[in-house]
Amino acid sequence: MKLLLTGFVPFLDNPINPTEEIVRALEGQTIGGYEIIGTVLPVDFAESAKQCIEHINEVKPDVVISLGLAAGRNKVTPERIAINCRDGAADNSGVKLQDALIEEEGPAGYFSTLPIREFVNASVEKGYPATISNTAGTYLCNNVMYSVLHKIEQENLEMRAGFIHIPASHELGLKKNGIPSWSLADLTASIQAMIEVLGE
Repeated sequence: MKLLLTGFVPFLDNPINPTEEIVRALEGQTIGGYEIIGTVLPVDFAESAKQCIEHINEVKPDVVISLGLAAGRNKVTPERIAINCRDGAADNSGVKLQDALIEEEGPAGYFSTLPIREFVNASVEKGYPATISNTAGTYLCNNVMYSVLHKIEQENLEMRAGFIHIPASHELGLKKNGIPSWSLADLTASIQAMIEVLGE
């Protein structure tokens, strides 16, 4: 079985994006019976979801887990829902959207099809704080989560997908005073613990 794991390049005032490093660390491993295929997406409204879907078409994974940085959160947070909205700061290409739909004819939202409660429990049991989040925001993370789930729904694919936000790494925390941070090793271990759930 195959699992497509995605992260993002640095964005806004974040000179480092630990999701990129987690994807590189887990790329090529087999976890919970899943071969991890990693890719790092641009922070670009026009390209991020498009590239993610291209990778899905190429890889044909059984599971898609996308990772995003939520600098300021202190726990790893699987997202419950993505909403049909693009809004927020300008992306890395300078594009700024406000109250824009992701899909003109799409539903208001899509729930994650990952076992997010089990993800949280597995991470906490191994000593890594985690909780379910009920908002993926309206920026690139939400955009990718919604777009992937929309594709799965529209094409009736046998594929599970969702999104996990992570706190800052210590490396990023040192550059941005006053935000919670984790070691990169612990961030990676929490994500690995969640992926292992899929093989149970």
